[in-house]
Amino acid sequence: MAKKKSFVLRVDPEQYDALERWAADEFRSINGQLEWIINQALKNAGRSPKKNTGKDNK
Repeated sequence: MAKKKSFVLRVDPEQYDALERWAADEFRSINGQLEWIINQALKNAGRSPKKNTGKDNK
């Protein structure tokens, strides 16, 4: 698994509570829910990073 970077995120308490409920509904941690939200947003915007498959694409 690739190493993940960490950073501080400040969130409004009401948004945090809503995020906490959403994560619990999906059986995820808040961190996992945020990762899922970010991945979905990147996909929807057509900005998902290309994954290295280890194959040469010549």
